[in-house]
Amino acid sequence: MRVLDLTRALAGPFCTMILGDLGADVIKIEPLPDGDFIRTWGPFDHGESTYFLSTSRNKRSLALDFRHPGFGDLVRELAGQCDVVVENFKPGVMQDMGLDYARLAALQPRLIYAAISGYGSGGPAGGLPGFDQIAQAWSGFMSLTGTEQSGPMRSGVAIGDLTAGMWAAIGVLGALRARDLDGRGRQVETSLLGSLVGLLSVQGQRYLSLGEVPPPAGNDHPVIAPYGVFQAADGAFTLAPATPEMWRRLCEVLGLASLTSDPRFVDNAARMQHREALKALIETELARAPRAQWIERFNAAGIPAGPIHALDEVFQDRQVRESGMIEEIQHPTIGRLALAANPLRMAGLPEGAARRAPPLLGQHSREILRDLGLEAGRVDALLASGLVRQADQRGA
Repeated sequence: MRVLDLTRALAGPFCTMILGDLGADVIKIEPLPDGDFIRTWGPFDHGESTYFLSTSRNKRSLALDFRHPGFGDLVRELAGQCDVVVENFKPGVMQDMGLDYARLAALQPRLIYAAISGYGSGGPAGGLPGFDQIAQAWSGFMSLTGTEQSGPMRSGVAIGDLTAGMWAAIGVLGALRARDLDGRGRQVETSLLGSLVGLLSVQGQRYLSLGEVPPPAGNDHPVIAPYGVFQAADGAFTLAPATPEMWRRLCEVLGLASLTSDPRFVDNAARMQHREALKALIETELARAPRAQWIERFNAAGIPAGPIHALDEVFQDRQVRESGMIEEIQHPTIGRLALAANPLRMAGLPEGAARRAPPLLGQHSREILRDLGLEAGRVDALLASGLVRQADQRGA
């Protein structure tokens, strides 16, 4: 599968990285002179943006001058040789460039065209530029995060961008399967706003079914108690006794078997009502030992419990490392580059998904054009015209 990647920033590049991890040949079109604008976002590793590194493995870079009069014709020609086009420009921009779905599908009827926007292509906000934090706020996602004391809180990662990219990748895979059946291409659309509304899950259903507006949940589960973050003698850890049997075993491990017959805690509804009193009783017992001991004891009893890690602890964690969640690949300027790995495991998918390092700007321009059938003389002419740029291994 060949993907023409006309995306930038995070949502679109995350989508195309997923497709690349699954084996697609992803051709990333980057504007001259600076490429995808996230290449300028720090911090930097040997001059390379860590933001760009996080979303750009398994791609080849073709650097083009978007203002050159031949830009549109060349991209349309390239799209005709591809299975999928992915873009995340503001709605209307691709049409202005003559690169919208209707124009490209007329040239390549089997084309899958994925568009990611801030708020969708219709409605009163359809033409507005979209950014992750605005979508987090607009979708209600922020209202469920944080505490009553903190007020609405954004996620620590750009969850709207990343989720939109994942939805788009799922849509592309579904459209490809449909094409296998009927031979027709189709357009796939999603948005940052829609992606987060689609994640509201039980909290969203509480409102739709009951008219309830859930408050921010903080570190507690919104509908299960006890479940969340608890303090041991030397700090906090997470504990999730989600079933009645786990609740019974929790009381046994803590030496609080009498709580199972206490009217305040007899079932989950009662425990939710008396959550704070229950947490105080549990933490009184937890204060008698360090968290590592409690985590071991709870897991041995079949009660999910785990540490709260900072990122240095995450990437040194034995489970993370032995699960193959860190990959290394050779980068042309950095050398050995560590990356967070694709978490999918399935037959036929290599255990190490990183086949290509994040590319330098224009690193593969000549190679891509030749692979798509352009003769050497024409490639030389495009380079000489300034429409295309080929970088050397230093990115110059």
